[in-house]
Amino acid sequence: MAPSRLSSSIKAASIKPPVKFFLLFALGSAQADDQILQRVFVDGSRTSQLGVADAASAGSVTQQELAARTVYRPGEILEAVPGLIVSQHSGEGKANQFYLRGFNLDHGTDLRTTVDDMPVNQRSHAHGQGWTDLNFLIPELAVRLDYKKGPYSAEEGDFASAGTASVMYANRLLRGTATASAGQHGYARALLADSLDAGNGTLLYALEALHNDGSYTRPDDYQKLNAVLRYSEGYANNGYNVSVMAYRADWNSTDQIPLRAVQDGGIGRNDAIDTTDGGKAHRYSLSGAWRRTSDDSASKVNAYLIANQLDLYSNFTYFMDDPLHGDQFAQPDKRVTSGLNASHSWHQHTDGGNSATTIGIQLQNDNIFNGLLNTQARKTLSVTRQDHIVESSAALYVENNTRWNAALRTVAGVRLDSYRFDVRSSLAANSGKASDHLASPSLSVIYGPWQTAELYANIGNGFHSNDARGATIQIDPKTGEAAGKVSPLVRSRGMELGARSSWLPGLQSSLSLYRLDFDSELSFAGDAGTTEAGRPSRRYGVEFSNYYKPLKWLSVDLDLAYARARSRDDAPEGNYIPGAIEGTGQLALTVDDGGPYSGSLKLRYFGPRPLIENNSVRSKQSLTLNGRVGWKIRKGLTLELEAFNLTNRRDSAIDYYYPSQLRGEAEPVNDIHFHPIESRSLRATLVKNF
Repeated sequence: MAPSRLSSSIKAASIKPPVKFFLLFALGSAQADDQILQRVFVDGSRTSQLGVADAASAGSVTQQELAARTVYRPGEILEAVPGLIVSQHSGEGKANQFYLRGFNLDHGTDLRTTVDDMPVNQRSHAHGQGWTDLNFLIPELAVRLDYKKGPYSAEEGDFASAGTASVMYANRLLRGTATASAGQHGYARALLADSLDAGNGTLLYALEALHNDGSYTRPDDYQKLNAVLRYSEGYANNGYNVSVMAYRADWNSTDQIPLRAVQDGGIGRNDAIDTTDGGKAHRYSLSGAWRRTSDDSASKVNAYLIANQLDLYSNFTYFMDDPLHGDQFAQPDKRVTSGLNASHSWHQHTDGGNSATTIGIQLQNDNIFNGLLNTQARKTLSVTRQDHIVESSAALYVENNTRWNAALRTVAGVRLDSYRFDVRSSLAANSGKASDHLASPSLSVIYGPWQTAELYANIGNGFHSNDARGATIQIDPKTGEAAGKVSPLVRSRGMELGARSSWLPGLQSSLSLYRLDFDSELSFAGDAGTTEAGRPSRRYGVEFSNYYKPLKWLSVDLDLAYARARSRDDAPEGNYIPGAIEGTGQLALTVDDGGPYSGSLKLRYFGPRPLIENNSVRSKQSLTLNGRVGWKIRKGLTLELEAFNLTNRRDSAIDYYYPSQLRGEAEPVNDIHFHPIESRSLRATLVKNF
């Protein structure tokens, strides 16, 4: 869980000192509930982090701002994290592509994502390490998004080096809601959500159905059913909840296409080369959380059981490997993930300061069946590899958060991780067992003798796990050649200097300068069934984030980020890291005077990126403008109009550079392959609150 994200504007007169101290250290990391949030959060969409956050790059986004965001797909709610870009290169049901701090994070590697303390990243996944599918997320239930960047928290482990994003669901809704949406490109959505008194607690339910074709020649025909049922008793810091979630979807995919085919008129921008690509997925989960607190201590336990299944069909090289049948391949992945997180904190209070020491354990086990198959029109032709993987991990962490006096705070911690891998492969030579462990210390120093500013210095170690199959591989399953094993755990080292200020009334600003090193950017190439050993890397960057509320009815968000990513060793092919994001920016304006009308606009800049190691081929920039208008027809009834890509730009959602071969071509051709952003579209939503 993320550390406390409560506003520093809590009225001291209404909260006793010991309780106030506990709130700052514990409540923000507890299960959020609308009633509690309304009591402790100040007005405004982004809470002040002065006296709360451990780094300039950490923060919290409240329900108000999340609800005001215009998102094309659920995963884009994570763009509330400054500097984070969420994209898509395939059909709507596929996991998003993420970019942050000089990383092309693929489908989630190095961005740890949780929903209600359940991990979303999937280890040793058939398509990509850290697969992060957020299509089961229901934005209306999210009451808070906590984020941290860099490996500076002992509580965060695997995939957390670039950052973490933690979405918390409500225990109780203040009002029930029923929504009906319709839009261009076959978009339709219905949602029903409410919470009821049940026995000594509250029963919350939500049902969602969605369809979307997208703006592509062959419709995505994305169909989704989603449900949440939760029972809770007590409050965020003293109580428990039990939740059941269910999600099912299937879709067609228009994957990235070669630029040359569009330029010579062979296909249109919204066409596909292989019109049989697509997939289906489901996710079912059972989870529970329990918390007990007093003035001097806090305990929390959460457990989860998640069943995920994905059947994914892709074709990125067309007819390069198999001129007769084509290069489509399937990546089935079926798994059961179980886990337990538990922690206990001791709080000490003195006249000059206070201190909290937390000790925690984290256990996770993944029982995985996945594979790589050669297919044509979703029919299996041959098997490249099939594997049964059992991946288990255990972590112990200790962290001390001490306020030495009115000006100085420190956070010091250490984390110990141990992993075990057991792979049973269809190719016996690639079966085997492996294990690895790491210790990850971290330290943060926060200095703030001023009422309106703080300075931060952070240093820490982190890691990401590699695919279990790479830890036992001996033979390339596609070529039959010898293949080298890789280190199961790869260390990262980060350092950061930052500042946060609210010197101007209504303005919250933060600035951070960081460096992040990886020993190796090892990655499992799911499309080939092998592990690719990357080179050691280094990233420098600067981030500037601002939230300004000059008037009661107007708020402005401006987030800018720049990163420089390079391999640390010299090589003839060059030192640039393909796909590494360089510049991003977001400008959002929100107008709401409490009257019948409200509105917002968001401009997003997604800068150009190197697509090859020598930087001779680069992507173009992308610039999108989205908008939203709300009309309160009467009490409890609202009409919302949303517009996406208002200027109808013909930009790319993503770009790659690699060889492919079209039917009729004599040999493979190195080319840019891109997925276009969706053309301009409008949606209307009628919201009934009861």
